[in-house]
Amino acid sequence: MPAVNKSAINGLAVLVFSLCCGIALAASLLIDQSLLDRVEKKYGAAAKQRFVDWQSLIENGKSWPEAEKLERVNNFFNGNVEFVDDIILWQKTDYWAAPTEFLAKGAGDCEDYSIAKYFTLVEMGVDESKLRITYVKALELNQAHMVLTYFDSPRAVPLVLDNLKPSIVPATQRIDLQPVYSFNGTGLWLAKSKGSGQHVGGSDRLSMWTELKLRMLESPF
Repeated sequence: MPAVNKSAINGLAVLVFSLCCGIALAASLLIDQSLLDRVEKKYGAAAKQRFVDWQSLIENGKSWPEAEKLERVNNFFNGNVEFVDDIILWQKTDYWAAPTEFLAKGAGDCEDYSIAKYFTLVEMGVDESKLRITYVKALELNQAHMVLTYFDSPRAVPLVLDNLKPSIVPATQRIDLQPVYSFNGTGLWLAKSKGSGQHVGGSDRLSMWTELKLRMLESPF
């Protein structure tokens, strides 16, 4: 992974997606029987059950304390979806799957875990201002990685939701991760292990998000 500087961040930023159309996207997460039938026909009974369990998690979990929401969502995706690289699964070097694609395939990479956890927690009522999708360098693997981070307050040490190590712990305990930058539906930040980082702009004009949004609005698969 190359050294991080502002020009590198500007280049990477074109990969970041935004939730500026969150209402429309939230609608695309709704599951009805016709969708379940299509999932089962194309991907099998196990995929259908993942969707049923996901819908149950969202609906039952809206009243849970936020700590329980984080734990349950983290465990759900880590326990029900297999890690597979994009080049194998999608024949692309980088592909950000919608949560429905992720669950239908039952497979995805670190970006897909983080995106699915983000959408699910927002749908369960967690304020998106508390959530950041965070690019890091996984030092033990010597490669780029993505996690979801949760800030109880803007200056708090974030909690890390990760598919590599399933326990949710403060970022200060994840010395194996070197933060690079983070984003959510309203902004982009140069990341650091403590606090929210330096705000460097919005995340509402970025290509990977546009591609993902169009796929979600046109068809979930």
